[in-house]
Amino acid sequence: MNSDLTIARSVRPKPILDIAAQLGLKPDELWQYGTAKAKVLHSSLAARSSQPNGKYIDITAITPTPLGEGKTTTTIGLLQGLAKRQQLAMACIRQPSQGPTFGIKGGGAGGGHAQVIPMEEFNLHLTGDMHAVTAAHNLIAAALDARMMHERDFSDEGWAARGLTRLDIDLDTVAWRRVLDVNDRALRNIRSGLGTRHDGIPRDSGFDITAASELMACLALADDLKDLRVRIGRIVLGYRKDGSPVTTEDLGVAGAATVLMKDAIHPTLLQTLEGQGVFVHAGPFANIAHGNSSIIADRIALKLADYVVTESGFGADIGMEKFFDIKCRVSGLVPDAVVLVATIRSLKMHGGGPAVTAGKPLPAEYGFENLDLLEKGCANVIRHIDIAKIFGVPVVVAVNKFPSDTDAELELVRRLTLDSGAHASVVADHWARGGEGALDLADAVMDACEATSDFQFLYSADLPLVEKIETIATRIYGADGIVLSQEAAAQLEQYEALGYGRFPICMAKTPLSISHDPSWKGVPSGYDLPIREVRASAGAGFIYPLCGSIQTMPGLPARPAFMDIDLDAQGHVTGLS
Repeated sequence: MNSDLTIARSVRPKPILDIAAQLGLKPDELWQYGTAKAKVLHSSLAARSSQPNGKYIDITAITPTPLGEGKTTTTIGLLQGLAKRQQLAMACIRQPSQGPTFGIKGGGAGGGHAQVIPMEEFNLHLTGDMHAVTAAHNLIAAALDARMMHERDFSDEGWAARGLTRLDIDLDTVAWRRVLDVNDRALRNIRSGLGTRHDGIPRDSGFDITAASELMACLALADDLKDLRVRIGRIVLGYRKDGSPVTTEDLGVAGAATVLMKDAIHPTLLQTLEGQGVFVHAGPFANIAHGNSSIIADRIALKLADYVVTESGFGADIGMEKFFDIKCRVSGLVPDAVVLVATIRSLKMHGGGPAVTAGKPLPAEYGFENLDLLEKGCANVIRHIDIAKIFGVPVVVAVNKFPSDTDAELELVRRLTLDSGAHASVVADHWARGGEGALDLADAVMDACEATSDFQFLYSADLPLVEKIETIATRIYGADGIVLSQEAAAQLEQYEALGYGRFPICMAKTPLSISHDPSWKGVPSGYDLPIREVRASAGAGFIYPLCGSIQTMPGLPARPAFMDIDLDAQGHVTGLS
């Protein structure tokens, strides 16, 4: 079959005004960016406040492997399949980060005949939201460093003459780093302010990737522009010498940061290869942030469509848990069904199959039938079914079909997942056949949305923070308990004292294992989860424990995806996927 980019270019996008019209949106509710993309104004939600919500479906997956599970591909395939069944449906997905696009993935628009288009624009700058977050975040960082330098140089009287008071920031407590939308491990740890006295105060700091910015989480969780302004204003940057928090509001930069992000509050409308509307909005990673697209996009979509398919990052243990315990807790929205994506190849890897290395031939075990290896690996998908069932929502398993899959392998996965409590388990061939290949999946999802559900959160907001962390570690990750570093224990005690005790938990850990160790495949057990540090995202409204050796700035592999990305003789982008 042709490459993803070739397939994407073979379809001429419909005018975005036509896509909007089929959803009931009016031209004056759009800001057009050319003919194939537009921002949908947040005000369109208020205009439809009396309309009932459609059905709400979350797409998640087994524990990821380098072989890929096709979660975005399945999101788009299901959307196209629902349309084939004459249902008005939409998808809500995150904007890709340029870090993974140029690092390992080469893009995130789906694949085969289940893609978002225009693919190049989706994978690159889109409508500038990622850059707006980067600029706003780094403005706050610049304001903080400048204030600390000037407080060193000015007396209390000097501040009073300017109508300001000294913030008296403790340099050792400053938590606000800078961000960049590029994978760059060399910037994880830096020393800033070097040079002369006029170049700032020398201090240890670093960079995170933009997707990990608290501003990105604020955007994804905000109700509207006013709420975004409030959230940005309460971000804690560090602490005074008396232990009280210093916020962006204290620094006087919250308003300016919001101004830089004011247009980002509106979701971007694109389309699938088969002409269904797709909202793209916000882009927090699921391993180092909460990993879901915006509440605003979901709310608008639920008023426009009968079925809304959203996607949470990585596996059910990470992105889906945060979808339920953070996003749904904030939004008040109740999901109707979960789709759990799995592939035969990835399950074989969880069953003990050989490691896969980029640039090397795929080991034979993944290209030929091996029922023993597959059955062992099915423990992983069964564990993820169990995780989803904790929340009381019907689970549909979607086996994303590859050409090398045999009928016996596909039937084995279906049988084991049905026996383990999945509402349905279907083989989906949307990668090769588009919406036609996802008809069985669409039927199963529609049926699941009508089934009895009993949605519940994993933990109460009233639990102490440490007990919330223990609940996630034991009930979701299968750990025996947690081990807090001395620093993490002190941080949790501080956050409780500051009034953050009712915040939900946003665990930062590897996506490559249900545990904290990326080398532990399948269903790890018999371990304690190490918590080395805990951060407070007071603006976003969650507490952020770091497990094991997780990094908030990714690095580039030995052979990055950017090596395949270029322009051809006609000026067209090549190498995206």
